[in-house]
Amino acid sequence: MATLEHSLDGYIDRVTTLPPAPVVLPRLLQLLGQAEVDSHRVVEVLSCDPSLTAAVLRLCNSVCFAASEPVSDLLEAVLRVGFDRVYELVVVVVGARSMRRAQPGYGIDEGELWKHSVATALAARTMAREVGAGASAVFTAAILHDLGKIVLAHALEQSYARLIREIQVNQASLLESEATVLGVQHAEIGGRLLARWNFPDDLVAAVWNHHNPAAAIGYEQAASLVHLGNLVAHFMGFGYGHQALALRGREDALELTGLKPRDLPRFMIATFDQFRELEQIVAVRP
Repeated sequence: MATLEHSLDGYIDRVTTLPPAPVVLPRLLQLLGQAEVDSHRVVEVLSCDPSLTAAVLRLCNSVCFAASEPVSDLLEAVLRVGFDRVYELVVVVVGARSMRRAQPGYGIDEGELWKHSVATALAARTMAREVGAGASAVFTAAILHDLGKIVLAHALEQSYARLIREIQVNQASLLESEATVLGVQHAEIGGRLLARWNFPDDLVAAVWNHHNPAAAIGYEQAASLVHLGNLVAHFMGFGYGHQALALRGREDALELTGLKPRDLPRFMIATFDQFRELEQIVAVRP
């Protein structure tokens, strides 16, 4: 494990344009887990990032939340729309900061990774609510599940042709191709990065193992929900680059959640409706 972490850290440390650590998310998740949430403490955490504060207030005053009087400060926003909803808006804003750019090493155009991440998160959240899992944590993990690709995309720019050859000629999955070409996989990189950013263990495990949920010992359900959310996003057409050519679902993800294949079309419809609603309040398009 130490050798693997050393390899993962090597890739992370070589990236010169690494997204800034979303330090507010682990702190907000900790508050979210408390029996009684102190709204003033939530405001204190969010106020550490003025640009994030402004974005959250703008979203709360969007057409979907507009009331007779606009929200004027964070405390009013938390009290009016609820901490859970404010938290999800924070996750959306934080995710957008990292996911919007093109990633040529994966053949991902501008905005594609972001739209995929949003669709994955909405689908995973819907499923989490149905099976009684922690929806906010699953939503967060799903938004960030492909974070490792931002790190590996830089390395793959020099190995683009080889990655495609592995996928097409050898009929390898994307994970297998990454391991062959680079010696590591994007899911491992994403999990390691979240661990370095002090995210809770369940989120680290869900991201690290979202392509192999049974390996997320103790957190199999969360990893399975992210895995299934990823599948639903691709089924809906929110795929991108070469991932669409090399996506492999796992039946054990359904077994670990108690969901059935016949449930997936219903989740696709719900996710599509939620995606359209979100488009009205935040630009998920490029």
